[in-house]
Amino acid sequence: MAKSALAAIEAALRARKLDSTLTTARPVLETTAAPSAVERLDRCLRGGVPRGQLSEIVGPRSSGRTTLLLQLLAAATRRDEIAAIVDTFDCLDVASAASAGVELDRLMWIRGHSSPASLVDRSIERALKALNLVLQAGGFGVVAIDFADAPLAALNRIPFTTWLRIQRTIEGSDTACILVGPRPLARSAGGVTLSLTGCPQWHGVGDRSRRLTGFELVVRVISPRRRTGGEVAISAMSFES
Repeated sequence: MAKSALAAIEAALRARKLDSTLTTARPVLETTAAPSAVERLDRCLRGGVPRGQLSEIVGPRSSGRTTLLLQLLAAATRRDEIAAIVDTFDCLDVASAASAGVELDRLMWIRGHSSPASLVDRSIERALKALNLVLQAGGFGVVAIDFADAPLAALNRIPFTTWLRIQRTIEGSDTACILVGPRPLARSAGGVTLSLTGCPQWHGVGDRSRRLTGFELVVRVISPRRRTGGEVAISAMSFES
């Protein structure tokens, strides 16, 4: 099964003319972090999300997890890096990704599918196998796996050794691996956890005069490089309602 899955990945890369990621050594990147291109966040992270480490983007629904993930993928593809996302439950909106600036011809999208509750564990298992194959293939700047819509009970059943194997696979590489989920699960010793809270900005005193004029992501950074977590507010979007 693993060999056939790897062959499928190789075929997909060849179809997009990206097969050199498997056979050609990439130049060593100048930094040990994958910048998000959000100045305040990168400053807080001291350059960006660490490469060669497993990091996390976590938070409740509508907290800005997808917004930040797409920003990281867009920044990677603009640097001419190859990015990949393992979309466990087929939730990625391609139009939103393109609008965020993701160069789709440099993004490998591994699609899962919506599953009934009885098959959630199987979907998670398949997604983890796909992630492992992509990381073993190498040549990717940023690789993400989306567990944002997975039930916590199912995520808690993932053996801890799974995360140790992922970390061993990417250790020393130029790949920043990112797990997106509802709460912290498995960052590596050198990774970071970006814990998000969405904060809408309302103005006006009456029901009819109130306006939603902006939306901020308040990111709490939990990092082994800091004794305590830092916080940074990022303006994610601006609109009126």
